[in-house]
Amino acid sequence: MTDASAGAGRAQEFEKVLSGSDTSVASFDVHNKSPIEKIQHFLHSNPAAVPLIVLVLSLIFFGIAVGERFFSAFTLTLILQQVAIVGIVGAAQTLVILTAGIDLSVGAIMVLSSVIMGQFTFRYGLPPTLAVVCGLAVGALCGFLNGVLVARMKLPPFIVTLGTWQIILAANFLYSANETIRSQDIAAEAPILQFFGQSMKIGSAVFTYGVIAMVLLVLLLWYVLNHTAWGRHVYAVGDDPDAAELAGVNVQRMLISVYTIAGLICALAGWAIIGRLGSVSPTSGQFANIESITAVVIGGISLFGGRGSILGMLFGALIVGVFSLGLRLIGTDPQWTYLLIGALIIIAVAIDQWIRKVAG
Repeated sequence: MTDASAGAGRAQEFEKVLSGSDTSVASFDVHNKSPIEKIQHFLHSNPAAVPLIVLVLSLIFFGIAVGERFFSAFTLTLILQQVAIVGIVGAAQTLVILTAGIDLSVGAIMVLSSVIMGQFTFRYGLPPTLAVVCGLAVGALCGFLNGVLVARMKLPPFIVTLGTWQIILAANFLYSANETIRSQDIAAEAPILQFFGQSMKIGSAVFTYGVIAMVLLVLLLWYVLNHTAWGRHVYAVGDDPDAAELAGVNVQRMLISVYTIAGLICALAGWAIIGRLGSVSPTSGQFANIESITAVVIGGISLFGGRGSILGMLFGALIVGVFSLGLRLIGTDPQWTYLLIGALIIIAVAIDQWIRKVAG
């Protein structure tokens, strides 16, 4: 079979997947599977299963080690508050990684957007609502530039976003003059900037609007990725861009849209981090890019693209939150958190490679 005919066959398969009409079962896949093969196929079909299992086991472990107070509504919602920013940025990172890319600039975009919101309000006297819109627009613009460089200039995503990360970070410090806008000033003159830090109580559980925004965002993206043509195209581009192109997907436009939306989500995280901290600080979110990648990888989303669930990313972020708070309550050295998270990352990648053998 020639490369052209093989590509055409692959494109026909993609057309069926993209149209949702591929309901057939391969005729050769009728042999009785071993228990191990069944597990592989189950995990391949349900990529969020592994992080969900790990999350439940970690909750049980720390529930036993810490005691009943770990399962209190206050403690569990505190974990949600701690991972809200990582969860929002992780949603942006998920979209990019599903296309077989990576975005190292997510944290820098988040911080620059928050600085724009604060500086436009207090330096230029813009209405706070308009300043927020400007911050969101700047985040989307940064993502758009990443997308153009990756999609149209065919530059590697890692190199592109490594460069834009440095540029955006430098622009952030130069523009803000490393100035922090105090929480008292924001509360007095522009409380809308702290909107996501406000909370509501349900019994002893405390939910900030940032947590609610994270959950709603993840659910919205889960629906879009699983029930819309755009979402199917994201997976198709990550799985095989050449075949997706042959199937009629405009790969360049898809990549630009993904990076632009990711930038917009990072700007939303910038607004949320103002609420979380109460202030606008150009030094906040220093490790957001690494934390978002950690949540994605532990969440079972393949770094090779085309496979994974955004719900898995949320579970991955929660796993990190559970380990961080659980180890702190036990009284262990904080370095154990990094050690165990590092081990989880390596194990998650190994499991992903093992699961990928099903499709091999």
